[in-house]
Amino acid sequence: MRDRLRATLALVVVGLLAAACSTGGGDKGFTGTRLETPYQAADIALTDTSGLPFSLVEDTDKPLTLVFFGYTHCPDFCPLVLNNIAAGINMLDDDESAKVDVVLVTTDPTRDDEKAMRAYLDGYNKSFIGLTGDLDTVIEVGEPLHVYVNDGKKLPSGGYDLGGHSTFTLGLDDSAEAVALWNQETSAKEFAADIRTLLTDD
Repeated sequence: MRDRLRATLALVVVGLLAAACSTGGGDKGFTGTRLETPYQAADIALTDTSGLPFSLVEDTDKPLTLVFFGYTHCPDFCPLVLNNIAAGINMLDDDESAKVDVVLVTTDPTRDDEKAMRAYLDGYNKSFIGLTGDLDTVIEVGEPLHVYVNDGKKLPSGGYDLGGHSTFTLGLDDSAEAVALWNQETSAKEFAADIRTLLTDD
């Protein structure tokens, strides 16, 4: 009960933080939160499912990259969010979806090696990118994006279940700045609509 309360309070804090950073200027029809002061991703390499180094700064050159921190054994939020993102991407035209990457950064690297992540993500979309690495590096990648991995519930494997702490999806532009975020309740239709909006922004 105490853990659930703490997770709920943390989610409220994240929501208040997002609201404080949003443009708040009547962006009607946009479900997510626009960030008035974007979060700059750190140029820190993790390892993708091909075993190659991958940085959210150097290797995300599409107009939009959706980034979510989670893990393959997650029983609730991760599959919900990834399923809605995948369904949202499927609602886009081919030329629109070609401008979007989706990245899952594991918070449970002991169990989520390259092979495990590839098999997991293929169940959603074969183009989705999975990143793993040592836990300290994952934590370091998350911090400038306001994803505090080590504040989550400790897993037996040594990783973290973020639960209600940081279950949001970030939208990075082609400068590797997070300009928007969405909570775990965002639907596929809402993801699709917001992605279209971001892709048509100047």
